[in-house]
Amino acid sequence: MAAKEILHNTEEKMKKAVESVARQFSEVRTGRAHPGLVEGLHIDYYGTLTLLKQLASISVPDAHLITIQPWDQTAIVEIEKAISKSSLGVNPSNDGKVIRLSIPPLSQDRRQELVKVVHKMAEEGRVSLRTIRRDAKEALEKLEKDKLVSEDDKFRGIDELQKMVDKYTVKVEELLKSKEKEVLEF
Repeated sequence: MAAKEILHNTEEKMKKAVESVARQFSEVRTGRAHPGLVEGLHIDYYGTLTLLKQLASISVPDAHLITIQPWDQTAIVEIEKAISKSSLGVNPSNDGKVIRLSIPPLSQDRRQELVKVVHKMAEEGRVSLRTIRRDAKEALEKLEKDKLVSEDDKFRGIDELQKMVDKYTVKVEELLKSKEKEVLEF
């Protein structure tokens, strides 16, 4: 029972690690405007860090423009500060009611830099998966040491653990290939 529980919890952690990589990838600019570029920005809203998507309506009227319409107009200044500080590399402009972000097309050099950034994010995801595997393997070994599972059960658990890591590593690789293609696309 305890070994199955460890494997179940481990799989949940691995799913979350892959979701985290996907979320990080969505924040990488590809030359096209999409809400994911700014949704995750944290805004200092009356002393509380709040996600932009909770403070404003975000829309994409065309491929190179994002508009942000805050529900509370007093938040415009803080939203602009957060966008300027972010790694987006765009300057916000506002008319007092709506913030506009013009997303310029990426140069080939910038695309290559972004591919390196995406590869680094993917590697961090793979490292995270290996760390989760190590922790689960140690837990399985402790169960055997404490005589709660047999040696065979421990080895079956470790085999299943490796299959899990392989499965989620493939998912990270698929996300990486997709994002890399998206970044290099003109």
